[in-house]
Parts: sequence; structure tokens; C-alpha cells
Amino acid sequence: MAQILWLASYPKSGNTWVRAFMANFIANKERPLNINELRGYADGDMASWPYERVFGGDVFEVPFDDLYKQRGKAHRLLAQSRPGVLIVKTHNRMGLVQDVPIMTPDVTWGGVYVIRNPLDIIPSYADHYGCSIETAIMASLAEDHKLGRMKTRIDQYVGSWTSHVRSWMIVKGLHRHVMRYEDILDNPQKSFSTMISFLEMPSDRNRIKKAAKFSSFKTLRSQEDKEGFTERSANSKRFFRTGRAGGWENTLSEEQIALICRGHRHVMRAFGYLDDNDQLLRKPRPIADMSVAIAAAAAAPEP
Repeated sequence: MAQILWLASYPKSGNTWVRAFMANFIANKERPLNINELRGYADGDMASWPYERVFGGDVFEVPFDDLYKQRGKAHRLLAQSRPGVLIVKTHNRMGLVQDVPIMTPDVTWGGVYVIRNPLDIIPSYADHYGCSIETAIMASLAEDHKLGRMKTRIDQYVGSWTSHVRSWMIVKGLHRHVMRYEDILDNPQKSFSTMISFLEMPSDRNRIKKAAKFSSFKTLRSQEDKEGFTERSANSKRFFRTGRAGGWENTLSEEQIALICRGHRHVMRAFGYLDDNDQLLRKPRPIADMSVAIAAAAAAPEP
């Protein structure tokens, strides 16, 4: 049976960007892979089809708890769907639901976790899900936050931004790589090269450079403008909005910034978004040793 590489993040943190790089790296073509072909290279754990096989039919009306009791069977079906290591996108947090692991250990190879400044997540989240900034902030602070079910997608247990990040940092025995969205922006080739080394894939500099170019924000947005993107929300004009860091400065009020920073201060400090005195940094401080940041986040008090 194949093993699953979980490509994990809180919603709107850069998951699709990393998927696009991975798809272009694996495909290794001479032109950018069409963004609407990404699902051919990475599945999603919100997909309903494995559960439909388990239950023998449509699962739209199946209660949340009943659905989650079958996660192990569904993940084994996912793992069996392709040979080798299967990349699976997830916005689920780590942990247990009804005493069932949200991520099934016996089919897990490891995880790549993408973290992004929650101040930048909020405007993007509000646009994608068609809600107000205030609603997006409250969602980021809510421990019972779930992404609701759609016809071909099951519920996703997200939790707050802080608990989501912590859940992926505290899990023991997970072969894990953590990358910051802002670091990918600053130096995509370096960030992706480090990830490729973690994944034990060929560290071909030219291939990495090409895949980084083919998955750049400029390329992805151009493709979306020309051909559309099947993952774009009906609530927003485009999926790929700005592709930068710091946009929150022109979007959030001082009160909103203070609320977000206060609610997530421990993990924001661990990953360099706040200084040691919990003062907001306009540009995240460099992280010399990611293991130190991971340990600090894991040691943060539970929300």
C-alpha cells in the first residue's frame, strides 16, 4: 500500500501554491502545467469519493460523527488509489474525533505544513468564503471551526488558527517539514529546494528552478485569468488574489489587528510574526532553526 504525504495548512495559507510547485516538479514538462490539472498530482482528504465507497453511496446526509469514524478506511482507499507516496491536501487539524485519528497513522509517510501570518490570512479567507472580516477573525479564534460539507466534499475540522498550527507541531513521531509562506515569497527556489530534500526527491537545481518559475504567482494568476480555475470560490472574483505578504496593513483596522495578535500571540511569536515582547513585526524575523520555532509553538498554552 502507498503512503500519504499530507500537504497541510490552515485555509488560505499557500497550500495551492505548494501543490502547484509539486505538480510542476513531478510533471517536469517544458511548459507550465495547467492549474486545472493539479488534482491529477495531488488528491484532497475532503473528497467524498472514498467515503462513498465505504458507505456504498452518497454521503451528503451521513452525520459528521459517523463519517469520521470511517476515516481510516477512507484514507486506506486514498492510499491504494496510486502507487508510491500520494500527496494529499488537507485543511484538517491533527488530533482525534470520536477517538479516531483525523490523519490515519498507518498510511502516513509524513507531512509538509505551510504556515502564514494570520493577519494576511483573514482578508483572503473573507474573500474566498464570502464573509466579513469580522466573521473571518472569529473563525480564526473558534475552536469548533469547521468547513462545511458540499456535494463532493466532506466536512473539515479546522479549529482555531493557533490550535491548527499547534496540532501539527505537537504530534509525536511525524516525519514533518514546516515552511513559512513569507519565506517562500522571499526565496522560492531555496524554500522549495529544502522541501525537495526533505521529500527525498532528486535535488536537481534546474528542475527545481523551472518548477518554481512555472508555479510562480504571476504564472498561476495569468492561467486563471485566461482559463479560469475550478477551485475558485463562487464568492470571489479570482482565487489568486495578490500573492504577497503585508496586505493586512491596508485592510485591517487597529482594533482587528490587536484582536488577532492577542488571540494568537504565542504561536505568532514562535514563528517570528511578533517579537519577544509581543510587538507586531512588519516583516517576520528570520528563523535560523525551524526546530526551535516548532518547539516553541508546541510548548505554547492551549487556546
